[in-house]
Amino acid sequence: MSLHPHIIEPVPEETARIARAAFPKGHPYLTFRDALGTIFQDEDFITLFPAWGQPGLPPWRLALVTIMQFRENLADRQAAEAVRARIDWKYLLSLDLTDPGFDFSVLSEFRDRLLAGNAAEVLLEKLLERCRALGLLKARGQQRTDSTHVLAAIRVLNRLELVAETLRATLNALATVAPDWLQGLAPLAWYERYGRRIEDTRLPREQAQRDAYAQTVGEDGCHLLDALDAPEAPKGLRELPIIATLRQTWQRHYERSTGEAPLPGSPAVSGVRFKPNRELPPAAEGIESPYDAEARYRHKRDTAWTGYMVHVSETCEPTTPHLLTHVHTTPATVHEAQCTIPIQQALIDKEMPPREHFVDAAYICSGLQSKRTRPAISAFSGPHYVPLSLPSSPHYMPLSLQSSAPACNHPRPAHINCL
Repeated sequence: MSLHPHIIEPVPEETARIARAAFPKGHPYLTFRDALGTIFQDEDFITLFPAWGQPGLPPWRLALVTIMQFRENLADRQAAEAVRARIDWKYLLSLDLTDPGFDFSVLSEFRDRLLAGNAAEVLLEKLLERCRALGLLKARGQQRTDSTHVLAAIRVLNRLELVAETLRATLNALATVAPDWLQGLAPLAWYERYGRRIEDTRLPREQAQRDAYAQTVGEDGCHLLDALDAPEAPKGLRELPIIATLRQTWQRHYERSTGEAPLPGSPAVSGVRFKPNRELPPAAEGIESPYDAEARYRHKRDTAWTGYMVHVSETCEPTTPHLLTHVHTTPATVHEAQCTIPIQQALIDKEMPPREHFVDAAYICSGLQSKRTRPAISAFSGPHYVPLSLPSSPHYMPLSLQSSAPACNHPRPAHINCL
């Protein structure tokens, strides 16, 4: 698909007439189009498309559909049906009432282009530019930042399932890029052992049998890694991302030792041991799924999850709409206090530094005072910590980085509302 930018036409007269008759009291999408326009232009996405090929759909429309789809929590098929059938969507997208829409697969292809081109933030940046032009967003105002957890789109696996499924995923990847080499390496037992997804197989129930299975999987993985490290292995296989995942998983869950050679001149005997839980490294180092190597496990108060943390900053002026200004996503094991400086620097880079920055208690630690070299943010406030020996109090004292802030490992207060 190629992109040929063109001038965006106004809303067709018939579409506008029917839409206003259907919504005499107004509608959010109609107000959105009248007040903010289309926000996006085809030129905003020109780097995501080649200069030749069959013309694709206007990306400014696909960007708006993506936003509305997220707002209404619609699947791709439902969003494509809304483009075809709903008057409010046609009004926002400048479509004729008779427009048949497009195939739902176009939406996933557009999202893939955004991710491949590192252009996911273009949607937010263009909206903020438009709001700034209308006077809805001004620098040096009040902003607040808070976080929530995001579940990874993976199946949660126990340790036995994880190591076996990681090896199976690696074999599948190698079978795609080097089938002849893998066929000469893999014994027949591997086809039986790793032919199906591990959760679809019957794993042993007795502990002794489970230990033997883990030992067998570990030896198979080490045999594959040794073959990949051999000089005769095809070039490029060791650089595959799944190979790095396999190595890291094996380093975490297995211990490999080299014993003495049984006979003089013979190679040393290599042993593999499945580590007990007490010997595992910290959770921050552990891959939880071969299909999402960045997802991590975290337990925070009453919530345990595998995935990520997303930190959302928004304006909080009492006289203007609250607008999201920045989104910062990290693996779940990255503590909030480690994100404070990057978030503030991102707001400064966007030329939207807040005059006052309100945060949850987890974002404050004593190290921020020495690291703070950002005079653009004059006040940085959060709830005061309440010692566990005292009754919790809803009254918080603003904390400024000009004064001494409590250490990161102090207990959290009973309330986290920072405003």
